Order: sequence, then C-alpha cells, then structure tokens
Amino acid sequence: MTPAARVAAAIEICDQIIQGQRTEIALTRWARASRFAGSKDRAAVRDLVYTARRRWLSAHAVSGGYTGRDILRGVLMQQDADLDALFGVGGHAPAALTDDERIIHATQTDAQSCDIPDWLWDYWCAQLGDRAHPVAQALREPAPVFVRVNLAQVTREQACASLADDAITAQLHPTVETALTISGRSGALSHCHAYKQGWIEPQDASSQFSATVLPRNSGGQILDYCAGGGGKSLALAAWTAGNVTAHDDNVARMASIPERAARAGHNIEIVETASDLSKSYDVVFCDVPCSGSGTWRRDPDGKHSLDRRKYDDILPLQAQILRAAQHHVAPNGQLIYATCSVFGDENLGQIHAFCSDYPQWQLRESHQFYPDAQGDGFFVARLSQVAG
Repeated sequence: MTPAARVAAAIEICDQIIQGQRTEIALTRWARASRFAGSKDRAAVRDLVYTARRRWLSAHAVSGGYTGRDILRGVLMQQDADLDALFGVGGHAPAALTDDERIIHATQTDAQSCDIPDWLWDYWCAQLGDRAHPVAQALREPAPVFVRVNLAQVTREQACASLADDAITAQLHPTVETALTISGRSGALSHCHAYKQGWIEPQDASSQFSATVLPRNSGGQILDYCAGGGGKSLALAAWTAGNVTAHDDNVARMASIPERAARAGHNIEIVETASDLSKSYDVVFCDVPCSGSGTWRRDPDGKHSLDRRKYDDILPLQAQILRAAQHHVAPNGQLIYATCSVFGDENLGQIHAFCSDYPQWQLRESHQFYPDAQGDGFFVARLSQVAG
C-alpha cells in the first residue's frame, strides 16, 4: 500500500468509528476484509487511526469537520504533512482536497488543544492542577510497550536474552523490579519463545508496580477481588508466591485466567460467587472499575465514551467495592486499592473517606503515577488494620 492508500484506509476506519464501532473492532474488520494489506501496512494504518483517536478533538478543531476524512486531514495538518502527496494522487488515494479543505482553523479552546472533552475540562484542571496540561499532552502520544517478567520462572536478564533471540529489543525498567521496556518491534510478542514459556506477560509498568507493594515471596492467601482478565492475579502469584484466588462479579471476564495461569505455571483458584469467598485472606487486592483516565493513550475510546453520568456512577461503585472487600480480610491482614485513574477523587479521596468511615483501617502507603515514558497513570494504596 502507498502512504496515500494507508490514509484512505484510515479514513474508512474512522468513519466506522464515527458510526459507533470501537476502534479495535473497526481495525479488525478492515484487516479481515483487506487481505492485500501486509503486516507493515496494517501497522501503519493502525498507527494512523490511533493517532487520530487520541487527537480526535483537536483534529476536528483544526479541520472544522466531523467526518473521517476531516479527522485525518486535521491530524495530518497538525503534523505539517504534505497533504498534496496524500490526497488525489492515484486510484487508491483519497480524493484531492478542495480549496475549503486546505483551510487550517487555528482557533482552539484549551480543552480541544489538549484533546479533553469540553464537559470534563474544568474538572480535569481542578483535579490535576499544574499537571493538567502536561498529562493531557502525554495522553495524545503513543504508549510505551512493557512486559512483566514472571520472576517465579526466570530473571529479567534471562527474559531479555530470550527476547533478543527472537529479535525483540528489551531493557530493564529503571524503577519497577518486574518490568521490561520493549522498543522497536513488539507485534510478535505473543509468538515469541519467552511468551509461550510463560516467562513474560504484556502489562503496563505502573500496573505491575501495584503487586510489588507487598514483600517479595511473602506467601499467604491472596484474593484478587476484581480480577477481570487476571493480569493482577498472575502478577501477585509470581511476586508473592502466595495462593491466589480470583473473583469478579462479571464472571465472563475471567474466562482466560486458567489458560494464562497454566502457561505461567501458577495455580489460581477461581471463585465465581462472592458468597463463596473466604473471610480470612491475608491480602485482598481491589483493582476497581474507574474512569481509566491514566490509560487513555492506550484506550482512547474510553475517553470519548465517558460522560458525566457514567463518571458520577463510578465513584459510589468504587466506595461500595472497597467497603465490601474489607469483610474478606483476615485479622492483621492487608487491603490494597488500585485504579488506573489520575483523578484524586477516585484515589486518595476514596481512601480518606473509607478510613474516616472505618477507623480500624489505616493507610500505610500510596503511590500516584502519571502517564509518561515509564508507565501509565495509576494509583495504588496499601491499608492495614490498626493494632488493638
């Protein structure tokens, strides 16, 4: 495919997104219908579409239009691309630009230039303060790629060497003991020897850190209370060498855990019904539903689908989960609360409210990460019961 044909494909996919398809579904359907596209073509089109999705609002402001063509045109204008080399240059290229389409609309609101929805902007600034603009700009860029090394099986250095044998370049993460940063070619991760052996799992570095607030090889009975696909369950099992139980109210989300656990060499028990859970876990880990605001560069659909009503529903749900989870902690046990949000109301705000309502719990440590080259936005807090 020529660069112009790739732009045409990205326009087609963006039009599908405008009609309501999620980005990944639209990309998958296009790829299945476009067998002529090679792996480099698919990767290039994916990059174009995700760049557009991250910069959807500013691209609209620059182009002045709402179609997929307008969005791509706005993105390319922001990149100072030669539009005449991409539009109207052949049978597979988008149609040539009209005179009106050559106009660059320079006026943007702060919200548009930062690609934050208008309804959210004031709250965004109030929650993030001086970080509001830099965090928003970070979310407009592609996310780095990280993997978690299963330290129960190999060292990080051994994992790096194995990845290198498969022509995948990895470096030790500077602050997260389980993480590797992948550079260059990363699309083949799921086919490499290290992955097939259960030595690595794709997982953001900040998310990986949340398991390491517990001591290494500390063992014990651990409940992953909102397990989802099991990423934290696997991380907890590898880091603590404990007995991990996974639970999620949405049972279907846990379907992949047995296969993932078997590959990694872990035995993770799955409990589908909350009433069947023990009340004596040494650690209960709650990675609660949240705005996802720390991961919007990875999942820009999450930013565009969030609205005031949905956000207002998230806060009481988080509080409800934390309050329910405490009843499964053994005496002298620990409660861990985590989100992939950058909003204080979802993070320390929830912890302070919980400890105020339940003074037997005390905050021992908390960590707030913001999206940068070292990981996504993430929050984790560790609580324990007050002695006596």
